[in-house]
Amino acid sequence: MIHPTALVECDDLGAGTRVWAFAHVLQGATVGEDCNIGGHCYVESGAVIRDRVTVKNGTSVWDGVTLGDDVFVGPAVVFTNDLVPRSPRSGLGGSRYDDVDSWLVPTDVRRGATIGAGAVIVAGVTIGEFAFVAAGSVVTRDVAPHTLVKGNPARPSGLVCRCGQRLEGDRCTACGADHPLRSVQAS
Repeated sequence: MIHPTALVECDDLGAGTRVWAFAHVLQGATVGEDCNIGGHCYVESGAVIRDRVTVKNGTSVWDGVTLGDDVFVGPAVVFTNDLVPRSPRSGLGGSRYDDVDSWLVPTDVRRGATIGAGAVIVAGVTIGEFAFVAAGSVVTRDVAPHTLVKGNPARPSGLVCRCGQRLEGDRCTACGADHPLRSVQAS
């Protein structure tokens, strides 16, 4: 389903994916199956969105950003892809922008991770499987799998289960899953 006001230019849009009002998906972007791209989202060419990903309203996914299977991105999340940006139109950046490899810094959000509303993800980080970035956090370094981070800069604040609930022991009280990795990550 593509909303009539959405602009989808890419050839690689997976079956069952929905793109909502005023979203724009550029040619060269990859969007997997059964995704939901919210209203007013922008997906740049070179962005990779795998299967069953939700990108809520007002989020831009830039070139170099990869969102793994089952990732949730809250509304108004900010991704970056350049650690020292300058306007290429000003002449101050020199020939830096002539070669994408000289400035693009990839970001990898792994399977099942959640990024809360309004979070800022600085280029070059990896957010591990089933990690949870709290709303409004600024992520400046890698986030380990199953780790809850919050604040500015984001710092570890506990562990979360695959189901998203915070872990208080070795077994999730919400879904009953065992978490033997808890003792390893706490050290």
